[in-house]
Amino acid sequence: MPDLPAPTAKRLKRPSWRDGRLLVGLLLVLLATTVGAKVIASADDRVPAYVARVALKPGDQLSPDNLTRVDIQLGDGMERYLSAAKGVPADSYTLREVRAGELVPASAVGGKDAVNVQPVTVQVDSLSASALVVGSVVDMYVSERQPGTTQTKYADPQLMLPSVSVSWLPAAGDRFGAGSSTAPVQLLVPLDKVPAVIGALDNEARITLVPVPGSVRKSGS
Repeated sequence: MPDLPAPTAKRLKRPSWRDGRLLVGLLLVLLATTVGAKVIASADDRVPAYVARVALKPGDQLSPDNLTRVDIQLGDGMERYLSAAKGVPADSYTLREVRAGELVPASAVGGKDAVNVQPVTVQVDSLSASALVVGSVVDMYVSERQPGTTQTKYADPQLMLPSVSVSWLPAAGDRFGAGSSTAPVQLLVPLDKVPAVIGALDNEARITLVPVPGSVRKSGS
């Protein structure tokens, strides 16, 4: 039987730049690198902002004691919040309530001359005051005293001040005297409403404070 010729091995050709598979592979590598770089860049695209460490009420001066710095990613929406890039602005005050844990809106911050509230102390029903703490936000209802009656009678309550902040309360042991049915509470009243509140006090109206839903309250209340 004659010997069959041995097959000769073909030499592998070196890949050429003209090889379509090589070009596709290079494009895939470049695409993966570009996407990965964008993902990493977006993950680091965070800016410093301030969060309220505690509940802030109108007229509170901002400081590191009541603010916490956080790094967030909000894109174009960041301009709506107080930046922490340069520290706490000097002589800055809150102009409205900011709840604990919330980002501080830039529109809620201004100079002392922009604070549009005045502290006014009112005597209120002790029961309505028992659940309050400094920083609570309440609606103030006023029941006018009816004149010309032998007994003390009051008209139906009317909302006089919506969503005002409590700025001061007496110490727990001094809040209610023996047999007292009322307690003093200091409210931050808008300047244009101060005369109306003073008038209600002068007329011995009955004042009731109703906490706004979600407002900070005394623990357990």
